[in-house]
Amino acid sequence: MARGRFTHGFTLIELLVAIVVMSMLALLSWRSLDGMSRTQSITQERADGLLRVQATLGQWVADLDAAMDTGEVAALDFNGQVLRMTRRDSGETGLDSRGIRVVAWARQGTAAGGQWMRWQSGPLLRRDELARAWQRAGEWGRGSVPSQTGTASTESAIALIGIEQWQIFYHRGETWGNPLSSVGNDGAGTLVPGVGNLPNGVRLELVLSPGQGLTGGIVRDWVRPTLEAGRVGG
Repeated sequence: MARGRFTHGFTLIELLVAIVVMSMLALLSWRSLDGMSRTQSITQERADGLLRVQATLGQWVADLDAAMDTGEVAALDFNGQVLRMTRRDSGETGLDSRGIRVVAWARQGTAAGGQWMRWQSGPLLRRDELARAWQRAGEWGRGSVPSQTGTASTESAIALIGIEQWQIFYHRGETWGNPLSSVGNDGAGTLVPGVGNLPNGVRLELVLSPGQGLTGGIVRDWVRPTLEAGRVGG
């Protein structure tokens, strides 16, 4: 007598259990992938923010390194709102590198919030050009539209990083002092050709705006390149 063959299939309960298990595995996998994606996004955002800050501070240091006294206007002037300076033209535009530029730094409100911004004039070769550019830098720093002149087309302003506030301090003698205070700023020291009354050092304090990868405070000290080592500290 031949023995019959029986095919054993899955019951409805077994199928339901398998579907539930696969759904849980799919959910866990999705959460894992989503977590990895979020982590990667945050890491990239912080890396981009760090690069922006480094590039901005690099420009800040480059401006201070190139600062020079023209004998016409202050080499460095900070009124609590805008910092203006005269610096050697780096010649990156291919124009006469013997000229100078007026550069201004200020915090200004934009649609994206408070931004640390940099303004620069075109290359300047005459006293009247320097005087007008110095005035326009002040107007820009106060949030006004600079008066238009024939050289206005060579001026530029760019938003760099978001900040809540900023402050600078000068190092003269043996201490750091507020540029707006006479305390610690009365002894400028010996004048150096091309440098004039530039302080021995400039301390920059920034408070970054939230929501841009990096947050918190930054302190950056600059020491005048012509100053002999060991003069600026603490």
